[in-house]
Parts: sequence; C-alpha cells; structure tokens
Amino acid sequence: MPRYTLNLFGLEMSFKTDAESDRIEAARALLEKRYNDLTAGVGDLSKEKALTYLLLSLADDYLVGEARLARLEEKIGEILEKTSE
Repeated sequence: MPRYTLNLFGLEMSFKTDAESDRIEAARALLEKRYNDLTAGVGDLSKEKALTYLLLSLADDYLVGEARLARLEEKIGEILEKTSE
C-alpha cells in the first residue's frame, strides 16, 4: 500500500491508502480550492474555523449527493417496474 505525505493548509500529513496518486492529488486540489474560496475576502478567520466551515461544506455536498442518488435509484426502480409489466 503506497504511503503519501501531503502538506495541506500548512499541516504535513502522512498516510497509507490504496487510492491512486492522481485521486489523492485531485482530493488535495479540491480541498485547497474550497479552503481558498471559503477564506477569500474573509477578515480574521482562524484556521480551525475555516477548516470547520470546509468540513461542513463538504458534508453538505455529500448529503445532497446521497439524496440525489437515492432519488435517481428510485426513479430507475419505477422505470424498471413499468417496463417489466
């Protein structure tokens, strides 16, 4: 399992994962962009608060995505039921 060392928001992190390096880089780039978007133009905001806002934003995106997936799966189920009749 590959080991990665990343510097995110001034914090050095090392971890092992089966994920490919391009996926790790895409995740790092997304986090950095979202963090920069959240903190752009904001006055004095501690790193802890900024990271908490980032976590809340990502959690909200995840929940919205899960709800959308559930609706799509339900629609697909309905379509499959209609076609099997």
